[in-house]
Amino acid sequence: MKIEGAAALVTGAGSGLGAATARALAQRGARVALLDVNVEAAARVAQAIVDAGGTAVALACDVTREDSVLAAVEAAAAVHGGARILMHVAGIGSARRIVGKDGQPAPLADFERVVRVNLIGTYNMARIAAAAMLKLEPLQDNERGVIVNTASVAAFDGQIGQEAYAASKGGVAAMTLPLARDLAQFGVRAVTIAPGLFHTPLMDELPQAVQESLAASIPFPRRLGKPEEFAQLALSIVENSALNGEVIRLDGALRMAPR
Repeated sequence: MKIEGAAALVTGAGSGLGAATARALAQRGARVALLDVNVEAAARVAQAIVDAGGTAVALACDVTREDSVLAAVEAAAAVHGGARILMHVAGIGSARRIVGKDGQPAPLADFERVVRVNLIGTYNMARIAAAAMLKLEPLQDNERGVIVNTASVAAFDGQIGQEAYAASKGGVAAMTLPLARDLAQFGVRAVTIAPGLFHTPLMDELPQAVQESLAASIPFPRRLGKPEEFAQLALSIVENSALNGEVIRLDGALRMAPR
């Protein structure tokens, strides 16, 4: 699919991988709607895109709420036209052992919160965006759109205390093929990226020594991933119509240790 001139939705666009993906799409000529629960952060990224000559709008969106996603998708379409590209990057992390040092079980609410944002939010965003894509005229190969979701290497190599996070991202990975099969008849593709350790604002909250230790665990390149590299893969997925129903690890051959 050609990126130039296409309307795109990017969730989690206020920072990190989402912001990098939004910028990359705009640089390639897409009309980008930046969706984030933190609309102020998304607005700052959108303004930077506009200042650089791109086309962007920031919209508040809570991916766990049907009304919020519907409103954001409709508002984006009113400004840019129907979106053919969905980059779903929004997500949260969690690290909590199932039984704490005090012998008490982990709060169920923590598990529910992570699964609701990362897994249910992914499905919620995908179903609403896909329904809107089906109304668009088909392009070459009868393609109407593409959905790129975000999992994690934790879906396969979950570490100690990552039950909630690994389960949520494992669900996103498992959903990829049936999602692609469901939407194939309508010309909408579905692909998932499973990133490893990337240099994002969340990573910056860790001490420098910890960041360096994490980077050293990556076989090659022996450094944290760059958000621009995630964006590069995301754009390649959009442009390569043969990519469908696949989960792609982007991790420098990293396999996570237990801790």
